[in-house]
Amino acid sequence: MDLEIRDEFIKLGQALKLAGIAASGIEAKMLIEDGVVLVNGETETRRGKKLRDGDTVSVQGNSFTVKASE
Repeated sequence: MDLEIRDEFIKLGQALKLAGIAASGIEAKMLIEDGVVLVNGETETRRGKKLRDGDTVSVQGNSFTVKASE
């Protein structure tokens, strides 16, 4: 799945909510703190991590790629 963004970047917590993986900011925070979120294949523990065009996020079998709108 692709997650289209209009700006230069989106923060990881926001992206998880927008992609429907987390229902709330608290749920996104818990997923990240539990170490189950991978960004480009590596565990990411920073909710504020900036995702840019081409970054891939995986969470417990769900994944999406960030795409900048043109």
